[in-house]
Amino acid sequence: MDTELLVFSGNANPQLAKRICEWLDAPLGSALIGRFADGETRVEIESNVRGRDVFVIQPTCSPANDHIMELLIIVDALRRASAQRITAVIPYYGYGRQERKSAPRTPITAKLVADLLESAGVSRVLTLELHTSAVQGFFNVPVDHLFSKPVFFEHLARMELVNPIVVSPDAGGVERARALAKLLDCGLAIVDKRRDRPGVSQVMHLIGDVKDKTAILVDDICDTAGTLSQAANVLKERGATRVIAAVTHGILTGPAVERIEKSAIDTLVITDSIPLRPEAAACSKIQVLSVAELLGKAIRRIHNSDSISSLFI
Repeated sequence: MDTELLVFSGNANPQLAKRICEWLDAPLGSALIGRFADGETRVEIESNVRGRDVFVIQPTCSPANDHIMELLIIVDALRRASAQRITAVIPYYGYGRQERKSAPRTPITAKLVADLLESAGVSRVLTLELHTSAVQGFFNVPVDHLFSKPVFFEHLARMELVNPIVVSPDAGGVERARALAKLLDCGLAIVDKRRDRPGVSQVMHLIGDVKDKTAILVDDICDTAGTLSQAANVLKERGATRVIAAVTHGILTGPAVERIEKSAIDTLVITDSIPLRPEAAACSKIQVLSVAELLGKAIRRIHNSDSISSLFI
């Protein structure tokens, strides 16, 4: 585009926004984002955005409702200030796990959030590792869905792992695990899991041979760490010499950190799509990789109207 690129950040993950701007070698747009006395979100765009190509970086992580509302108000302010195009960069798409009617009389909130973003004035969405790729279809504007496997692949390749095997912690993540296994040129295993209710799971059995291998557990989200910790324990019981978990979004709520510390997981690798909680930052088993370069490359290519297909590996 002929217009100048400008990046803004909400309060959800300002550290990631700064890293992206450093990679882009572009300044972070100036905006006042705070609260009125009664708790309502207050936004005032201080930079001139008229005719500009604007990117707003805001994962809708906890507190999800506050960060979603903040994003909507920022977008509305930019639209009313005559920004030419507004791209919502959402490293973590909140409510993405409610993408279908899993029971009678339940909402599809992933679609609701998409409708809200479009109504606010979002021209395009850039996101990372959706819980289900079908969420892209909930939008009537272009959606660029990036995957974290290039970031994990580079890290794992440097580790020079002995006899690796990629493991999906459930049947729903097989496609994600297969893609990383293809990059690493190694085998694939699956943990069969039955979930009785949200946040509670029970491991049933393992499909595949992990004996004397380095098991790499791959998932998009680690919330309470119940699935990962149970899967890791099963892998060690079946003879895995080492268990490494690679998870894109480290939500890590409730007993997650305690479970990780007590589990058979040797290392949990997550990205900085979500800010790390203090207790998680203090955990010696957790390593954080940055997705700033991956998102920065996508932002630059979107701005220049270049193809970003090579980033979808």
